Amino acid sequence: MGFLKQFFSNVFHDDPSSRTTSSFEQLSQEELEAHLGVARYGNFVLTDAIRPSYDLDIVPSAGFRHDTYRDEQNRSNVPVLMAAVSKEKLMETFISLIEPLGEVVDVVLETSHANQGRGHTDLYREHIDLPILQSTLWNFEDLLINDGCTGIAVLNPNVPQEVQLDEHKLLIVYGESLRPYENVLVDCQVPCREDMKFITEAEHVHSTTERFAEEFQDLKLQLGMDGYR
Repeated sequence: MGFLKQFFSNVFHDDPSSRTTSSFEQLSQEELEAHLGVARYGNFVLTDAIRPSYDLDIVPSAGFRHDTYRDEQNRSNVPVLMAAVSKEKLMETFISLIEPLGEVVDVVLETSHANQGRGHTDLYREHIDLPILQSTLWNFEDLLINDGCTGIAVLNPNVPQEVQLDEHKLLIVYGESLRPYENVLVDCQVPCREDMKFITEAEHVHSTTERFAEEFQDLKLQLGMDGYR
């Protein structure tokens, strides 16, 4: 199998059926390898989980903006914070963001390892002490930061608020009264940029490995989700 075919077998687009052309399709092996090898854009460093389009429609950068999620079921608008954080600060920022949720939280693991880009599977764990969760997540920092097929959400349904570290390694916070989360981002030196664009708003690719797929199974076990497939 040629390099490009191997690449598209293991690194996939979000919803590839929605596009007719790709900035990657006409690249030589050398051009593709060079692009995938670039992680730093100015002061911003991408994790190994994702890369932008070859033509850089959106240049990766750090910052956060306010947004709104439309909850059609409840016919309400939910305030949202979206943030991109450089690799060296990402895990620390995520761990800090989940602290305002309270001492006992629920956890959702998201995986698309077996789905080849066609959606993801959610695994749910209720009622875990926040310090225990934080310790466990630190042990799996490499997986959570660098695997483009793993995402995690931590929530307190009693508030309700939710903090996500998604497969694109964006930080997303849902709920009312988001000021404590804004303060965390500012304390972590993530600037507010209401006009910023995120890597998800243009073509991009995800990356994963067999090792990460195995580590995901270990994380499931540690979080008491080992009965799920």
